[in-house]
Amino acid sequence: MSDPNRPPPPSTDNKNLLLSPTSSRSVTETVNGSHKFVIQGYSLAKGMGIGKHIASDNFTVGGYQWAIYFYPDGKNPEDTSTYVSVFIALASEGTDVRALFELTLMDQSGKGKHKVHSHFDRSLESGPYTLKYRGSMWGYKRFYRRAMLESSDYLKDDCLKINCTVGVVVSAIDCSRLPSIQVPDSDIGVHFGTLLENMDGSDISFNVSGVIFHAHKLVLAARSPVFCSDFFDGSEGINQEIIVTNMEPKVFQAMLHFIYRDTLVEDELVASSSSSSPSEFDSLTAKLLAAADQYDLGRLRRMCESCLCKEISVNSVAKTLALADRYHAAELKAVCLRFAAENLAAVMRSDGFEYLKENCPSLQSEILKTVAGCEEDCSSGGGKSRSVWAQLSDGGDTNGRRVRQRT
Repeated sequence: MSDPNRPPPPSTDNKNLLLSPTSSRSVTETVNGSHKFVIQGYSLAKGMGIGKHIASDNFTVGGYQWAIYFYPDGKNPEDTSTYVSVFIALASEGTDVRALFELTLMDQSGKGKHKVHSHFDRSLESGPYTLKYRGSMWGYKRFYRRAMLESSDYLKDDCLKINCTVGVVVSAIDCSRLPSIQVPDSDIGVHFGTLLENMDGSDISFNVSGVIFHAHKLVLAARSPVFCSDFFDGSEGINQEIIVTNMEPKVFQAMLHFIYRDTLVEDELVASSSSSSPSEFDSLTAKLLAAADQYDLGRLRRMCESCLCKEISVNSVAKTLALADRYHAAELKAVCLRFAAENLAAVMRSDGFEYLKENCPSLQSEILKTVAGCEEDCSSGGGKSRSVWAQLSDGGDTNGRRVRQRT
């Protein structure tokens, strides 16, 4: 006799569903990245003291920041500066970060006899190294005997090169997934650029020093509030040809290229920045910045600021600052003020600083205010940056290249 409380047996359909297999796979692998650390002026770094290090810039691997620490006098007091020490440090927040490491002292003779300390080839023996928290390190207190290092091919022209590879261990569950369809990158800029090149449907033209450019009111108005106001503010009709008197044809063409394609004319910008131009104001990028300001093209302004920022040097920073101030390039202006404050002595000896004296005295005052801010940051931050006033006492850097004072 059947039990009335017993659940009914599964149907045939349910059996089939239960028998359908599922699967998943755990995948543990390393996300690898490398950083080359060049230590120029090794002989000057010696004697800084046991336990004191020179740090590389932070670099990112596997979602964490890392830094290389080089101890020219060693990290271990017991070794009395017999060895140099090298460590890799976790420079960002993290807990129990597991990773593999490799430190390579580069042979600079061309023979390829590099000194390699690798954790990768020992991973089966001991597994990945676990860094518990920010500041945890892996490396070697006795990386290389200092006397041997100084007579080796690893040291050339008072320079050492250390290559670091970090492999951050990550685990993920790989489940069966439906096929994916790749969506191509946006090509709207290509289509609008073709519209500009073919002049199809153009309804406005610009006469720039005798060169005629055809364009489309709706496109220009959508990109520039100034053009929008000119074309559609309700005033009397706009002439079909507008004469532009304050811009060169190549600058206007580059501006139209941006408006339609949302990119810069890279080749012309590179040629302009690499030419021996008599003034920072004469480069195509600088003139394009002026055009961006005139027509309120915010993204173009920022792109020009980014290009000009890469060319800042002791000799150019003052005039670049004046340029940024004139055309309301706030980001570029802030970078220039900071750079000038941190390299004050050298900048004061440049021709550009004389230009500020004669043409933009208010900017000199802003530089001094920034100097005061740098001094305050230096004192509150434990002396990380070198005092700008100390630069004035020892003459600063006068070689005219991009510099930043550090200790």
